[in-house]
Amino acid sequence: MEHSSISQRRQILIVSMILLGAFIAVLNQTILTSVLPDIMQDFNLSSTTAQWLTTIFMLISGILIPVSAFLLNKFTIRQLFFTAMTCLVVGSLISFLSFNFTSLLIGRIIQALGAGILLPLSQTVLFLLFSVEKRGVAMGVFGLVIGFAPAIAPVLSGYIVNIMTWKVLFLIILAVSLLDFVISLFFMENVSEVNPMRLDIFSVVLSTLGFGGILFSVSIAGEIGWLHPISIGSIIVFALILTAFILRQLKLAQPVLEFRVYKYVNFTISTVLIVFMIVIFMGSMSILPLYLESIHHKTAFGVGLVLLPGGILLGILSPVGGRIYDILGPKLLSICSMIFIFIGGLVLAFTTISTSIPQIIIGFSLISVGSAGIMTPMTTAAINALPPHLITHGTAMNNTIRQVASAIGTALLITLMSTVSKASTHGHLLAMISGFKAVYIAVSFIALLGIILSFFIEQNKYTEGE
Repeated sequence: MEHSSISQRRQILIVSMILLGAFIAVLNQTILTSVLPDIMQDFNLSSTTAQWLTTIFMLISGILIPVSAFLLNKFTIRQLFFTAMTCLVVGSLISFLSFNFTSLLIGRIIQALGAGILLPLSQTVLFLLFSVEKRGVAMGVFGLVIGFAPAIAPVLSGYIVNIMTWKVLFLIILAVSLLDFVISLFFMENVSEVNPMRLDIFSVVLSTLGFGGILFSVSIAGEIGWLHPISIGSIIVFALILTAFILRQLKLAQPVLEFRVYKYVNFTISTVLIVFMIVIFMGSMSILPLYLESIHHKTAFGVGLVLLPGGILLGILSPVGGRIYDILGPKLLSICSMIFIFIGGLVLAFTTISTSIPQIIIGFSLISVGSAGIMTPMTTAAINALPPHLITHGTAMNNTIRQVASAIGTALLITLMSTVSKASTHGHLLAMISGFKAVYIAVSFIALLGIILSFFIEQNKYTEGE
């Protein structure tokens, strides 16, 4: 549904405020990765303890996003946006003023609450503001914004810690969040209809334990090993809880998260393709820094510069991918995008001890180009397959799956690299190269599956589910 009652100028203002909020949310997820060593030194932390500053962000978002469909139906866009931005402002302020690990962790938790609301909120607003034939470009712009955030995060954080304290990062986020909040007080409008629904508390408990527990288990498994009894036991327990949550949703007249969205073929296939892309792209964002720091002895700032071209391409090409989607539909775009990812994976799979930095940049850039054709266009294809009353559930499901895929996929790829490296009989550097090559052989195989799956997408460009 397109809100013709809202002028184009007001639409632009609303979208700008929403996208700026989404940008801040995504930036918060990745900005601490490069500065954890400095935080460890300042607060005298172990690497395991410091890692919780990023892990907790993922956990809170993973817990909150599944219930976002209820929130989007229960409260107005203005109420949710103001709440989310307040969380970002308060969380950033606490993080900036933090004097120990606990205070910084509290700030990160409050930030994560805001981010967990903003990401599904942003997508829902775009789908409600624009008619179905214009959603490709709208989501492309969304992709540009959230694509730039992880691209500039390593460069920004690496640069800041080289000349100032890491706390300045939170001061920058605080200033931008406060600006967005103040502007929204005057210009933010409601673009959705409130549809009060009863909240099933038991479902929320199951969702929190299920999704949060799975993400926590993956984090623990990455530290103590996937075959450790604690890892296996926790994954089984929380997987059973998650199964109970799914079964309960299928029985409720008003589910917290509607799993029947998977009855729509394009939604299901598009979601699987998004999972493939998230695993590959986010896995690369974790694997490549390890390779560049160990083999090429790059600093955090240097790693950011190597990854920057790929991130810029992802951002710039996202609107292009959205436009191509509006013209050609999802099938051809998905096939071509997965081919780019496949070739990029092969380029990195042929890495040796003497591989140059330009080859790494080319490989990651090819993956980024392909990701631009999957990330937001396939989200558009997925949501376009749903009837209007399921849009909030579709965006909630889409963002939930992204969180889970990012956590599990990254952990599995890092585990694969570590396992192959340890099994190698060569020296340390050659062993690491073996693990790196194994990861990108797996990436190429995943992309090949994506190419095959793309042929099963229904070509309808604009048809909303009946």
